[in-house]
Amino acid sequence: MSSQVVTRFAPSPTGYLHIGGGRTALFNWLYARGRGGKFLLRIEDTDRERSTPEATAAILRGLTWLGLDWDGEVVSQFERRDRHAEVAHEMLARGTAYKCFSTQEEIAAFRAAEEAAGRYPVFLSPWRDADPSTHPDAPYVIRMKAPRTGETVIDDKVQGRVVIQNATLDDMIVLRSDGTPVYMLAVVVDDHDMGVTHVIRGDDHLNNAARQQMVYDAMGWEIPTWAHIPLIHGPDGKKLSKRHGATGVEEYQAMGYPAAGMRNYLTRLGWAHGDAEIFTTDEAMKMFDLSGIGRAPARLDFKKLENTCGHHMAMADDAALLHELAAFLAVTGREPLSDLQTRRMMLALPFLKKSARTFPELMEKASFLLIDRPVVPDQKAAEALDTVSRGILRILTPRLQNASWTKDALEPILNQIAADHGIGFGKLAAPLRAALAGRSVTPSVYDMMLTIGREETVARLMDAAG
Repeated sequence: MSSQVVTRFAPSPTGYLHIGGGRTALFNWLYARGRGGKFLLRIEDTDRERSTPEATAAILRGLTWLGLDWDGEVVSQFERRDRHAEVAHEMLARGTAYKCFSTQEEIAAFRAAEEAAGRYPVFLSPWRDADPSTHPDAPYVIRMKAPRTGETVIDDKVQGRVVIQNATLDDMIVLRSDGTPVYMLAVVVDDHDMGVTHVIRGDDHLNNAARQQMVYDAMGWEIPTWAHIPLIHGPDGKKLSKRHGATGVEEYQAMGYPAAGMRNYLTRLGWAHGDAEIFTTDEAMKMFDLSGIGRAPARLDFKKLENTCGHHMAMADDAALLHELAAFLAVTGREPLSDLQTRRMMLALPFLKKSARTFPELMEKASFLLIDRPVVPDQKAAEALDTVSRGILRILTPRLQNASWTKDALEPILNQIAADHGIGFGKLAAPLRAALAGRSVTPSVYDMMLTIGREETVARLMDAAG
């Protein structure tokens, strides 16, 4: 097997990209990228009735939003069905598989008899060691010759040593009577042909590992490193479902979580590295290892997610954050920012991003730079615009006309106006907030004034002064 690490993510395109699938993809991506390896993407679309192009597109969108790039072309499992069938016939030629002509009725009767006798109902085909000269001219399946005695051991990097008694496993069908391969064979053939060295996937696939390992043995192929990770549960400890909230990756994008924060949170969900809680993607690549994955199911915690995303909002590059904000507005069907709003947003991001956890929160805090004149104050803000306050604004406005537009220059002017009227700055700030933003809770008065500029500030104050 290649010395280069090769991982893969292999979702079925039967719906959206589940948040658990997103974390599985992330773990594979981090493990490969942190070791200079490859991360491959395979769409397991053999279920033709349930697989849809729309679901495949949704999976690709979800991975792209998470920032998980893959190497090479996306592989379609369905398009490789001839290769899968070829391997089944090769197993036949090697003597590690056989043709089975048993009918469904015969199989059902055999199992019923085994149950009646108090034995484990594993079907033992009478065709396993039959002389080919006795084969009838009838439909058949190809079954793998599984070991009848002993045990199969899965050395799993997360679950530890997992032992399966071979007596509990039947001779798995690898090729159906219509010539189509089964999923369990296709997975192994694809992983082998793609050079996958580490199979990192949900522990709901752990039971499949024993059968798949037998296929590797039957073909004389090197077995990859197994790592079966626990599933994600809701806050109540039950399997994550719609009742807990969003379960699809794209839903989290639409709720406005920044991708970097989502990556950080999902990396930490079920994995730990010392006391590390908040880290960049580059740091995660260097730290991530299979030994840090716990065996217990991880619980989704929305408060922790928001806290993590808040840190990443504050850490983000302003231009990158603005680009992601534009993508958020697009996917949620909102109006894009105008050129003027974009310029103002770039000026405001250094202070706005410090207290926002999501893009809706960011937009809420930025409302003062998004609104048009005349600013209509809400009920609480309007209370601050009484007769006295409007009079003060009329006195203040001319002072701002020729002032240098910096905080150092504006601060003495506003403080002097407050002092002249025998009030503290807080009493002056209330009507200023109402005039500039139409709200009583806003960013700093100075930050707002510097963001929207002299002309807009003076105009809004004059509107409010009446």
